[in-house]
Amino acid sequence: MTDIKTGPNPLFLREEELRQAIEMLFFAYRDFTAEPDQILAQYGFGRAHHRVIYFIGRHPGITVSELLAILAITKQSLSRVLGQLVEEGFVAQRPGERDRRQRLLDLTGTGRELERRLTENQRKRFARAFREAGPEAVEGFHRVLFNIIDERNRGRFERREEGPGRARPARRAAGP
Repeated sequence: MTDIKTGPNPLFLREEELRQAIEMLFFAYRDFTAEPDQILAQYGFGRAHHRVIYFIGRHPGITVSELLAILAITKQSLSRVLGQLVEEGFVAQRPGERDRRQRLLDLTGTGRELERRLTENQRKRFARAFREAGPEAVEGFHRVLFNIIDERNRGRFERREEGPGRARPARRAAGP
């Protein structure tokens, strides 16, 4: 007699299932970053540059302190990466409108083009995966990712009208 599975394994918290999920996340991340890594290498940049470019592009006018909070890195680490991006014309800095000591960050035209190139393949991967998985699976995926994120960082993704875990960024919040 054939064993017919009627749905998801109710024992999804077993060690093997958890380990398989961890392994799949490693492989997904490797493949998700492969093409951007090749593009970054052409400029002598690494993944830290990618994260800085992505979040400045996502939040034009972001302050250095807000970027530090998002990336959870030291000022020294950000200074090295940001300095290179400014020097090479990918990022522009301007003083804050209310507090001139603040540095507001924006991508230049060159920076926007690089961000588009870096993100294009990743957006296509997500679009294909979401299309193939369907809306219920996407909702579940968002809930899983939301619950992997440390609680102190979840506020960036809560949707008031539909509850937490929908992974739709809220307005930029200062701090982690």
